[in-house]
Formats: sequence, structure tokens, C-alpha cells
Amino acid sequence: MNHLVDPTLHIWHWHIPLYLFLGGLAAGILFFASLYTILGKENEYRTAVKIAPFITPFILIIGLIALFLDLNHKLYFWRLYTTIRFESPMSWGAWTLMVVTPISFIWCALNIRELFPRWKWPHGFFDTAEAFFRKNIKAISWILLIFSLILGVYTGILFSAFNARPLWNTSILGPLFLASGLSTGAAAIIFMSKSHRERMVFARIDLMLIGIELFLIIHMFMGFLASTQVHIDAAALFLGGPYTTPFWLFVVTLGLVIPAALEFLELRGFRVPHLIAPALVIIGGLIFRFIIAYAGQESRWLY
Repeated sequence: MNHLVDPTLHIWHWHIPLYLFLGGLAAGILFFASLYTILGKENEYRTAVKIAPFITPFILIIGLIALFLDLNHKLYFWRLYTTIRFESPMSWGAWTLMVVTPISFIWCALNIRELFPRWKWPHGFFDTAEAFFRKNIKAISWILLIFSLILGVYTGILFSAFNARPLWNTSILGPLFLASGLSTGAAAIIFMSKSHRERMVFARIDLMLIGIELFLIIHMFMGFLASTQVHIDAAALFLGGPYTTPFWLFVVTLGLVIPAALEFLELRGFRVPHLIAPALVIIGGLIFRFIIAYAGQESRWLY
């Protein structure tokens, strides 16, 4: 019996799922912002490119604070940046955040006049810097597009690389967390947008992403049930076990199926309050990460 490790793991608490949720949400918003900038549709999708990214620096900082609070040796966090280990998901995450976080601030600075039309920089240096970044906006967008995808996948790989816990030991978590992050990002854009056309475009995108999530969830459980006994036991946590109701009610039904139905009805012309579906998607994405974090720590190998 290893205290806090065996038979069940009790190391990661609320800090980690909150951090992974906020990281995925930021990745989703920044992905769409960079994508539509590359496609030259900044003015067509104004909320996605110029408004929604304003929340990303704040949610990234909150996520990093949560991660910092989880550390046992807080004064040594800087050592993550003294080396690059390609086999370590935490190393990938640390360096990805080192790229994404400052770019999110730059992105906000470039679009600050969207919120404050009379904004003036206090020094000419900032005007020069703004001109430089605007000139290279396509290159910055490509960097942000790539690293936002890495950030979204990393939030799932951080779990899947922890192969001591059967529930996390699946390659599905990477793409599943990426799809969930993109979905919550699209939902945040729908929530913030005042343009009906923009909301309809992102409702279609979110509907597609929800379909992908449901497919990956079904595929994940099919893989568990066709695998070893420990993976069958891990799946049993959601198929009659203690996480059955929270997962299938709050994540799948309220967080995926009902929002998808509401978005489908809205796309068909029915009048549906447009804030309900994105709010349910975002809340469902948060609960999903908490359930995976806690259930994974209860799954174990038999010795």
C-alpha cells in the first residue's frame, strides 16, 4: 500500500481539471481567431477574431495560477524552462504556454481599438511595435494556429501519458480533449457574438464538433470494453458505477446532446434562446474534465 498512490491515486485535485478546461477553452478561441485571420475573414467574423480573444489572456493566467497552486515545490517552477524534453507532455505544455500566452496579449493589443475606439498608446514605441505585428499578422496567425492545436491536444495527452491509470491510458483522450476545447471555444464565440450570421456559422461548427465528441466517447468505451479486465473495470465506473449519472446526465445529455438539439433547431429556423446551448456546452466541458480527472484516479491496475 503506497499512501496517496495505491489502490487509488489522490494527487490531482480541482486545480488540474480547471487548468485543463481553461487551456482548452483558450486554445479553441485562439484557433478560430487565427484561422479566420489566415482566411482573410477578420471583418466577417468580428467576434471570433477581434472580441472573443480578449478573454484568453485572463483565462490562461487563471489556469496557470491554478497549476502553480497545485505544485508541491512552487519555487522551482522555472526549472521547466531550463530544458526541453520531447517525451514529456508537461515539457510540451510548459513551452506551448510560453508561446501562446504572450501571443494572446499581442492579439488583444492589436484589436484593442475594437473595444476602445479612442485608444492611444502612451509611447511611440508601442505604435512601432503595433505596426510591426500588423505587418506580420499572417505569420503570427500561423504560429498561433499550430500552437493552439498543440495546446488543445496536450490537455488530453497530459492524462493519456499517465499510463499507470487505465482510464487515462487511451490515445482517444488527446483528440477528444481537442474537440471539446474547440467546441467550448466555438460556444464562447456564439455566447459573445451579436451577429446572427456569425452565430449560425459557429453553431454549425459546434454541431460538427459535438458529433465528433460523441463519436470519440463511444469509441473510447468500445475500446475499453474490448480490452483487458482493468480497462473493463475503468469503463464500469461510467456504466453502472459512481460516475454513471454525472457523466451521462451532465456531460453527454446536458453538455452535448441537448445543446446539439437546440443548435439544430435554431439552424432550422426555430426561435431558440441563443445563450442556452453555448452555456450548456461550456459547463459540460468543465464537468467533463473534472469527471475524467477524478475517475481516472480511482481506476487502477490489478497486482
